[in-house]
Amino acid sequence: MPTQTESGKAFEYAVLDAFFAHLKPLTPTIVNETLPFHTARDSFELFGDAEKLAYRRIANAAVAFIVDLEPRLLWAKSEQDVLTLEIVPDSRGQAGDVRDVLAIRRAQGFEIGVSAKNNHRAVKHQRLSNSIDFGRKWVDLPCSQRYKDEIRPVFDRLARLRRESDGRMTWAELGDFHTSVYLPILNAFRGEILRLEADHGSVLAERLVEYLVGRKDFYKVIKGNRQVEIQAFNLHGTLNQPARQIQPKIQVGRVKMPSRIIEVVRDSNSKTTLLFTLNNGWQISFRIHSASSRIESSLKFDVNLVSSPHTLFTHHISVNEV
Repeated sequence: MPTQTESGKAFEYAVLDAFFAHLKPLTPTIVNETLPFHTARDSFELFGDAEKLAYRRIANAAVAFIVDLEPRLLWAKSEQDVLTLEIVPDSRGQAGDVRDVLAIRRAQGFEIGVSAKNNHRAVKHQRLSNSIDFGRKWVDLPCSQRYKDEIRPVFDRLARLRRESDGRMTWAELGDFHTSVYLPILNAFRGEILRLEADHGSVLAERLVEYLVGRKDFYKVIKGNRQVEIQAFNLHGTLNQPARQIQPKIQVGRVKMPSRIIEVVRDSNSKTTLLFTLNNGWQISFRIHSASSRIESSLKFDVNLVSSPHTLFTHHISVNEV
């Protein structure tokens, strides 16, 4: 049975392959067969014929729609203007590039990226620990010494418990770790975010959304059960551009970025989640958790976009079975 990661990689391959099948007859197109490409293709091959067909149908529907939005995918300015398709290494995500599949025209300095999601809408998964300055890493604004002093006792204790148990102690053995671990880390994180905004104003809000949602404009393709959702994260206005006189068949507006954080509060339905409400229609949740049943000296955030601006272009396509 393929893992969730393998399912995601398989969908990335299906999207790339759909671009190739759609564009190859219309414009010179090649695939850059890197290690991430082979990993994605190998994941796709783990599935049976019926599942592969379902992946292909969803991907084909999404790609056909995106091609209508992006005439530069088809327009080549010369015979040497070849369209290159490739899978993006996962490491790019740490730098705020959430795209999984790229279509590139190097002769034009043009590229379009797709974030391919298989039945989930998570934005980011980021860690907190003593050694991670999330402010510097996420928004290029260093965290304060006060924040570091607040989190250190908690993470030092986790490191000691892990060390003394040779890595065998579980979170369940720790008792009420939501109160003793999660709550002080969440409070310290919330306080530091508010301090950063007080010191840096609108810079923080915009950089935070850029880092979490994507520093490069992209289309998000979310595979569902017999349907697909396409979102256009046109944050910087680089999507949906004409190819000389050829206009996109559908116009996609630019998404309005936030300029301030309105509030950061605990989710009333969860002991482990903070809700960030920003202006211009943005709301983001941060759920803290451990990625393992055993104690580790770091914690992880599951970050989700709860609500988005009305200017975010969204389109749904139903995909019928055979």
